[in-house]
Amino acid sequence: MNHPVRERDALHTVALTLNGRSRSGQARPRLLLSDFLRHELGATGTHVGCEHGVCGACTVRIDGVAQRACLTLAVQVDGRCVDTVEQPPGQDATLDALKAAFKRHHALQCGFCTAGILMSSADWLRRQQAAGHRPDEAEVRDMLSGHLCRCTGYTPIVDAVLEVAHA
Repeated sequence: MNHPVRERDALHTVALTLNGRSRSGQARPRLLLSDFLRHELGATGTHVGCEHGVCGACTVRIDGVAQRACLTLAVQVDGRCVDTVEQPPGQDATLDALKAAFKRHHALQCGFCTAGILMSSADWLRRQQAAGHRPDEAEVRDMLSGHLCRCTGYTPIVDAVLEVAHA
C-alpha cells in the first residue's frame, strides 16, 4: 500500500546547468528554487526577500528568461539551464557590462536587490537589443517596477541600465 505522505515528501534528484556548469542536488517536491540554489548548491548570490514574487531579489534566468526563483519549484528546473548573478565573467556580455555600469554609477548600496535587478535587466536589454530598440528612461523605470530597492532611489540604477542600453 502506498503511503501518500511519504511519496509527497520523497527526495528527488534535480540535475541542471547552473551558470554553464552541470550541477545536481536533492530536493523535496515543494522546495523553492531560491532555497535549492542557496542551500543545496551554495549559489548564495540569489537573495530571498518577500518569498511572494513581489520584490524581485530572487530573479534568475531559466533557459534565458528572467523568472522569480521564489515562485519556481526546484523540481521544475530539472534538465534546464539556470543562470544567476554569479555567472563567471565572459559568459554573458550584457550582464558583465551591467555589473561594470552598476559599479561606475554606484547603483548598489546594501546590494540585497542588486542580483535580481541585474538578472532582469540583462534579460530585458538582450530582448530590446534583439529588436533593435534603444529604450528610454521611462521604459527602464517600467522594467524596474517589478523590483524593490530601499537604498538607491533607483536613479543610479536607471543611469547604469541606460548606459548599457545606449552603448
